[in-house]
Amino acid sequence: MMYKMKLMNKPFELISIGKKTIEIRLNDEKRQKLTIGDEIEFTKLSNPDEKLHVKIIDLLRYSSFKELIDEYGMEFYGYPADEDVEDFIQSIYTIYTPEDEKKYEVLGIRIELITK
Repeated sequence: MMYKMKLMNKPFELISIGKKTIEIRLNDEKRQKLTIGDEIEFTKLSNPDEKLHVKIIDLLRYSSFKELIDEYGMEFYGYPADEDVEDFIQSIYTIYTPEDEKKYEVLGIRIELITK
């Protein structure tokens, strides 16, 4: 199955160069349909003509962003290992609310780049 998702510039670029191997999302109704082996077409928000295709190699379900990030260090998200986790979580909260995090919980989508 092929799914389509949008990404902001920085995560898009980090995936395109192979530095980001986990995409973080809420485990909402759309993401609950994902299975290992499915593919995702990521579209760059600032330029919808730019797309990446990835394969899902694992699905990581956690109660919170912090639990997921603590389990899989910052380098899985394209950042240096010593990057501030709390700052990263706060940046996630600019996209998702803590209320949505509690409602849906969190999904880490481990990905492998197929094509740029």
